[in-house]
Amino acid sequence: MTAVAQLDGIHAIMLGVRDLALALQFYRDTLGLQVKMQETQLALLEGGAITLGLSPGHVRLAPQVAGATEVVFRVDNVRAAHKALAERGISFVSEPRQATPTEWVAHFKDPDGHLLSIFGPEGR
Repeated sequence: MTAVAQLDGIHAIMLGVRDLALALQFYRDTLGLQVKMQETQLALLEGGAITLGLSPGHVRLAPQVAGATEVVFRVDNVRAAHKALAERGISFVSEPRQATPTEWVAHFKDPDGHLLSIFGPEGR
């Protein structure tokens, strides 16, 4: 009988980045994520239950940097988070809009073109 691997959830999401310093500035300084670990070719950021990894090495593994992938950040108030991030210089590609009967979303991109969003209750 062949053993079946038991996947136990997603531990990390790794994003290929062209410039690690620029990506760190965006995720750490603009978005406010805490750095868990940093080396010359890798940075791991605190993302709650899932670690967000930034790696220039991943760019060499794929013909394109950004694709049909979206990293979604949970927030308590989409409108308030949208305003706060816009004040930090984030240019949103979509205004806050209703995505489900109870949740709202607004999209933006990182310096490498990865699609990111904030997701949660609308707020006022």
